[in-house]
Amino acid sequence: MGHKILIVDDDVSITDYLKIELQECCSELEVICENEGYLALNRIMAGDIDLLLTDIAMPDMDGYELYSRTKELYEDLPIIMMTGFGYDPDHVVVKSREAGLQDVIFKPFNIKKLTDKIKKRIFGE
Repeated sequence: MGHKILIVDDDVSITDYLKIELQECCSELEVICENEGYLALNRIMAGDIDLLLTDIAMPDMDGYELYSRTKELYEDLPIIMMTGFGYDPDHVVVKSREAGLQDVIFKPFNIKKLTDKIKKRIFGE
């Protein structure tokens, strides 16, 4: 396989859906899913992830914490955050953007829009 994407969301139906859709439209991607922030961080620490797609609201670790810990380990790893909230009560998106986050996508999102963001970050398209 080509590039590895790690999808992190506490909602299993979302990670399952995204895995199917992304592998169907981008055969060069290997999609790995985790449903807990700490498990995702352990996976990232293995050093073989090419892009992180993470939800901002998770029970064990919010998206900002996962973002900042990931950037401490791998400063150049592309990260895309996704959220279903129009209002971000903990300002995770704002804090992450201030720390350098470039991409946020809002649920429900268009899968083509998401794949375009992923391809841009991984392949420079």
